[in-house]
Amino acid sequence: MKITLKDGSSKEYANAMSIIDIATDISEGLARMACAGEVDGKVVDLRAVVEKDCALNILTANDAEGLRTMRHTASHVLAEAVKRLYPNAKLTIGPSIDTGFYYDFDAEPFSREDLDKIEAEMKKIIKEGAKLEKFTLPRAEAIRLMEEKGEPYKVELIQDLPEDAELSFYKQGDFVDLCAGPHLMSTKPIKAFKLTSSSGAYWRGDSSKAMLQRIYGTAFAKKEELNEYLTQLEEAKLRDHNKLGREMELFTTVDVIGQGLPLLMPKGAKMIQTMQRWIEDEEEKRGYVRTKTPLMAKSDLYKISGHWDHYKEGMFVLGDEEVDKEVFALRPMTCPFQYYVYKASQKSYRDLPLRYGETSTLFRNEDSGEMHGLTRVRQFTISEGHLIVRPDQMVEEFKGCLALAKYCLQTLGVEEDVTYCLAKWDPENKEKYIGEAEVWEQTQQHIRDILEELEIPFYEEVGGAAFYGPKVDIQAKNVYGKEDTMITVQWDALLAEQFDMYYVDQNGDKVRPYIIHRTSMGCYERTLAWLIEKYAGKFPTWLCPEQVRVLPISEKYMDYAQAVEAKLKENGILATVDNRSEKIGYKIRETRLAKVPYMLVVGEKEQADELVSVRSRFAGDEGQKTLDAFIDAISKEIRTKEIRREEVQEEAK
Repeated sequence: MKITLKDGSSKEYANAMSIIDIATDISEGLARMACAGEVDGKVVDLRAVVEKDCALNILTANDAEGLRTMRHTASHVLAEAVKRLYPNAKLTIGPSIDTGFYYDFDAEPFSREDLDKIEAEMKKIIKEGAKLEKFTLPRAEAIRLMEEKGEPYKVELIQDLPEDAELSFYKQGDFVDLCAGPHLMSTKPIKAFKLTSSSGAYWRGDSSKAMLQRIYGTAFAKKEELNEYLTQLEEAKLRDHNKLGREMELFTTVDVIGQGLPLLMPKGAKMIQTMQRWIEDEEEKRGYVRTKTPLMAKSDLYKISGHWDHYKEGMFVLGDEEVDKEVFALRPMTCPFQYYVYKASQKSYRDLPLRYGETSTLFRNEDSGEMHGLTRVRQFTISEGHLIVRPDQMVEEFKGCLALAKYCLQTLGVEEDVTYCLAKWDPENKEKYIGEAEVWEQTQQHIRDILEELEIPFYEEVGGAAFYGPKVDIQAKNVYGKEDTMITVQWDALLAEQFDMYYVDQNGDKVRPYIIHRTSMGCYERTLAWLIEKYAGKFPTWLCPEQVRVLPISEKYMDYAQAVEAKLKENGILATVDNRSEKIGYKIRETRLAKVPYMLVVGEKEQADELVSVRSRFAGDEGQKTLDAFIDAISKEIRTKEIRREEVQEEAK
């Protein structure tokens, strides 16, 4: 057989060989560094046997999939360490993830001191250097093995696998775990690792099931890479919107109100108001008309749309169908409401496109284990819109929605931080969707063509579509690397039929329109969280809830400070006065800690000459200016939504 290697060279072998043996034949050094293999593009275990001609890439920890394999093995080392120290802990799952790995245990919560003990035990296991041995078992024997070891979650996993699934296990010393792999040949190559945190997590993400204890960790090929990552992690903690947003008094949560129901405090509410007014004005410029629709509806509406069958578990249902004459549900989306706005009068082909926009408060029954700060909540507000268009208008209107999304990203300064995903249907699970395969394939190709024409890099994801249409999801990662959808633009060629929507064409015939579901900026709460982390709380001036703070040097200049504040407010600038009896150095430090863009220091000279001494986050001491000159400059900065990026770190005098 002929093996073609990554560099284009080839090796020929008379007999089948394992990947690790091929790596050893190429180079002893390569074999020592090898983590996994890639055969014709598929990542496989080093123990896998190659029996025919193929393209082979030996993956090391310098390759993304090789590093994932090392981290996966580190998760098994973690599991073994926990079982040694806490024999009553029950094993569940332990995958590698983008930032490292985790393992979930049915056990008591782990403290930081516990993690340190587990880390020390992991180092012992790695030093022992046990080889990992893979073996398979028939279904009955696999279940019996896990029952004997007292691992009920592993038994459940086996029972849920298809009858013909291969049941593989990996053994390292006395520790055995059900796992599909791939894994390193031994524990010894794991040199640089760290357990970073622990938290609760429901078994299989289901709040009705057991609460487990999840331990997160990470591993790298080199100590330097680990240290760099840990430094980044500390920086991430400082930027974490859940921490920083509370410290800046942007939002809070209260147990008696409920999880996933954040309270926006005055500063946070002001920021969202600023964004909302901007978005609504921008949409109006682009031909949108506004609607305002109810927060709830009868179940009948959701049965027509298909949400009752496909999305009911994610909704807050008010009432019992078996008892109540009418059952209502809080709305998880606005689309079916806006369809009835459209249907309220007959439409001609000349009336289209119709672009409906609404600042929509929505409700989704998220699992408690999924909720986090402002990024995943049960009540949220969204810049929602639905475009009712003729089929011949669909492509250009879809492009217009993407252009609006890109404008929003550019204005917020986050365009470079996103990725684009074409979320497609899963033809292997057709029961999850409405419509025929031909329609799905056509609409997906239309979106693909649009993205390619606009030269927008994108990847494709099978199964990510809504039940009624494919979409473009614009994704961003939080400071910890978790990805969330920020903006969605969706192609819908199906729901007009469900709602009997039509327009009259030039021939007098009734024709079904197409629909675009889209957000211009997405969820306001999630966007606020994103901006907190992006800017570490140092927002562009136009977004800041406090844009200027006036600092009188002493009480003698309080009247002048208040006059300055009044004139700033007359010009639409968000200003306050620090009227405390504190030294000016202390006031300057406090203003900087509050991340206010500008501070105006006023004293005897400023009062006498009607000046202000300007200090900013961007250029430090900007010197004295007339108040009118300062107002002109900051008003232009706010009006143009300029993002001043240069920042001077100065010590308060």
